[in-house]
Amino acid sequence: MHHGTWWRSGRQPAVRWSGRRALMAAAWLVAATATAAAPEPTVLRVVGGLAGVNQYLRHEEPFWSQELPGLSAGRLRADIVPFDRAGIRGADMVRLMQLGVVSFGTLLVSQASGQDPLLGAVDLAGLNPDIASLRRHLAAFRPLLAERLRERHGIELLAVYTYPAQMVFCNKPLASLGDLAGRKVRTSSPTQADWVEALGGTAVTTPFAEIVQQMRSGGLDCAVTGSMSGNTIGLHEVTTHIHTLPITWGLSYFGANRAAWLALPADLRQLLNRELARLEHDIWLESDHETGEGLACNIGAQACVGGRKGRMAEVRATPADVRRQREIFASTVLTRWLQRCGAGCAEAWNRTLGPVSGTMAPRGP
Repeated sequence: MHHGTWWRSGRQPAVRWSGRRALMAAAWLVAATATAAAPEPTVLRVVGGLAGVNQYLRHEEPFWSQELPGLSAGRLRADIVPFDRAGIRGADMVRLMQLGVVSFGTLLVSQASGQDPLLGAVDLAGLNPDIASLRRHLAAFRPLLAERLRERHGIELLAVYTYPAQMVFCNKPLASLGDLAGRKVRTSSPTQADWVEALGGTAVTTPFAEIVQQMRSGGLDCAVTGSMSGNTIGLHEVTTHIHTLPITWGLSYFGANRAAWLALPADLRQLLNRELARLEHDIWLESDHETGEGLACNIGAQACVGGRKGRMAEVRATPADVRRQREIFASTVLTRWLQRCGAGCAEAWNRTLGPVSGTMAPRGP
């Protein structure tokens, strides 16, 4: 009878309430402890490299969106957007990173050097006929590069990436570099434009994403771009000849706004430095491989595995082409770069890149 009275009255025995309160308190304590042990991760907003190419698809995007949370034990995660889909003009990127509008971002050297020509010194047109040359020149220039970005622009240099060798694709027969005379050639940087103009061609600055369309519409006769990058966007379908001599390599600098960088805990900065060095290493290995495979794909060779086979004619550099490129570099490309770069650049070149490249900059009066 007593039991029935309790049920009808709606009252619970004191021991039952005590037990429920204890369970609720224990649950709250567990939740509070879990929250304290696993705080919300720091979210990094990252502007990466060019969309649609393997550097971004195979390396950058997976690193930031998939690998970073595990590497940092959940303390870091990142939202990444490709450079050419971020709604940012390349010419504005240095300034936006300096202001902190972009905290972590990629500077395409071909475009960033328009604001600060010294940033483009290591990849001037004709300077690096192979990736071994590029590695040597970057090693000599990197300390000055890091200092320049930090002191002048407030950007901490974290990694240097390279795309595959930038080669010349044309939609009509091409036997040597001299045949570029009179042709409209896509370029992506002032130094490439200097190179094309020295050969008698007309340089046409064209965004990467618009190359194929411009080639189809007749706005271009030829284009300088990466051997595999061009294959990825279907350039081999609208061109017939590819010249194998690398013009530039398409470097990009990955860095952080210095204030945003220093705001991260020291151990997370150490982790990012270590893991970004690994990412840089992997991207360089892939770019070296893709330089050859991109060429193989464009001409339809068996070595093509990661791209689409085309039927382009391979135009190999003659000794005369190699000599001409060296002459153009020393007489035109370096000279014009020094004019754009201004005071102190000749001294900076001769202190870093001159001895390694074997070409010293003339000193002013």
